[in-house]
Amino acid sequence: MIKNNHLEYFISVVGKENVKSDKAHLIAYCYDATKERFEPDAVVFPRHEQDVSDVLKYCNDNKIVIVPRGAGSGFTGGALPSEGGIILSLERHMNKLLEIDMQNLLGVVQPGLINMEFQKAVEEVGLFYPPDPASEHYSTLGGNVSENAGGMRAAKYGITKDYVVALRAVLPNGEIIRAGKKTIKDVAGYNTAGILIASEGTLAIITEITLKLIPKPKFKQTYMGVFPDVNKAMNAVFKSLASGANPVAMEFLDALVIKALKQKFPQVSLPENAGGILVGDVDGSSQAEVDEQLKTLKDSFAQYGSTEFIIAKDDEEAAKLWFARRNASPATAIYGTKKLNEDISVPRSKLPEALEEIYKIGDKYGFNVPCFGHAGDGNIHVNVMVKDKTNEKEMHDGHKAIEEIFQLVVDMGGTLSGEHGIGLSKAPFMNIAFSQAELELFKSIKKAFDPNNILNPHKMGL
Repeated sequence: MIKNNHLEYFISVVGKENVKSDKAHLIAYCYDATKERFEPDAVVFPRHEQDVSDVLKYCNDNKIVIVPRGAGSGFTGGALPSEGGIILSLERHMNKLLEIDMQNLLGVVQPGLINMEFQKAVEEVGLFYPPDPASEHYSTLGGNVSENAGGMRAAKYGITKDYVVALRAVLPNGEIIRAGKKTIKDVAGYNTAGILIASEGTLAIITEITLKLIPKPKFKQTYMGVFPDVNKAMNAVFKSLASGANPVAMEFLDALVIKALKQKFPQVSLPENAGGILVGDVDGSSQAEVDEQLKTLKDSFAQYGSTEFIIAKDDEEAAKLWFARRNASPATAIYGTKKLNEDISVPRSKLPEALEEIYKIGDKYGFNVPCFGHAGDGNIHVNVMVKDKTNEKEMHDGHKAIEEIFQLVVDMGGTLSGEHGIGLSKAPFMNIAFSQAELELFKSIKKAFDPNNILNPHKMGL
C-alpha cells in the first residue's frame, strides 16, 4: 500500500490532476487483454521526460514498484501491476508526434502516440511506416517497441525492431540515457537500443523513439489463394517465397477457421472447396511490378496445389477478401467457451510439419485447435479451444496441450512468441526456450539496469 507521503510527492511532481488513487482508476488500470486483474496502488500520468525521471528516482530510493503502461492492449500481462505499486501511464500526455524529418526519412515520437495515428501522419507526406500490429488502431508505439510488435506486413517489411533508429529512456535510478543516433550506421558501443527493444518495460522507461521511414509504395493489390488442405497451403508459403515472391503479407486460415467463419458470418462468401486459404497484398512502385508479383504467386501456388487464385479488382473486393482473415479470431469462439491462444513462431520451412503436429496434440487432449496467422513470416496463432472453462480437468489439459506445443516449436528451432511477448503468462515456460546459462544472463542484464528490481518485476520470469 502506497503511503500518503509518497502520493504527496508524486502530486508535487506532476500535479494533483495527474495522480489517481480512487477505486475507479485502480480498476481501469488493473487489467489488459489477458483479462487478468491486479490492482495498482496508484496511477501517475507524467507530463514529460523529467517527470518520468523524478518519479523513477523517488520510487527507486523508496523501493516502490513501478509499471510502465501504454494502451494496455497486450496479450501476455506485460503491463499488469502484479506486485501492486505505481502504474506510470504514458498515453495521456506523452503522446505527440515530435518531428517528421523528410531529409533523413525519420519520425520522432513520444511513446504514447497511437501506431495508426503515426502511420496516417507520415502517409500524408508520402512516407510509410510498415509495422502494423492487429492492435494498430489503439496500441501505442512505446508499447510496440517494448514488445517488438509485428503485424501482417512483416513478411516483406519486417517488425518494429527493424525501424527503431534511436531511443531516449529513463533508467530506474532516474538517469536519462540516449540509445542510438539518427545515423544509418552506428557501431560505437553496445547496442543499448537493441537491448531495450522487447524488454517489456523491465529495464528502463522509453520516453522518445526515432523511427525509420520509407517511401510509400504507389501501387497495391490483394490476392487470395485457395487450397484443398492447409498442408498444401503451408508448402506453397515457403516454396513460393524461395522462388522469388515478395508479398507484403501472406496470411493463412486453416479448415477449422474457414468452417467457423462460414458458420459465424454466413453473409460472407468463402470458396466451398477451401481447406486452406492464403490471403495477402503485394505492392510496388508500378502496376507492372505488382502484376509480376501476382503472376509469381499464382504460378507458385498452382505448382503446390491451389485450386483457385483470386485477385481483387478494387478496394471493395480487397476488403471482402481480407474480411475472413480479420475476423478469424472471433469466429473461433464457436468451438469453446475459453480460448488458450498463443503466437508461436517457427522457421517457414517447418510450417507444414508444425501444423500437423499441433493438430495431433489437439486430438490427444480432445480439443479443436483452429490456427491462423502470419504464414509469410512463420508466425502461427494457435487456439486451443476449451469447451467448458468451468471444467477443471479441461482447463488443466488445455494448459498441458499449450506446454507441449511450446516444446514442439522450440524443438523445431522456433520460439514461444512471435509478437505478443512473454509478460506474466508465458514466464513459466521460459526454461523451455532458453538454457540456464541464458536465463542467468537475462537476470544479470536486469540487475545491471535495475538492481533494486522496482521496474515491472517478474515479467519474463525476471
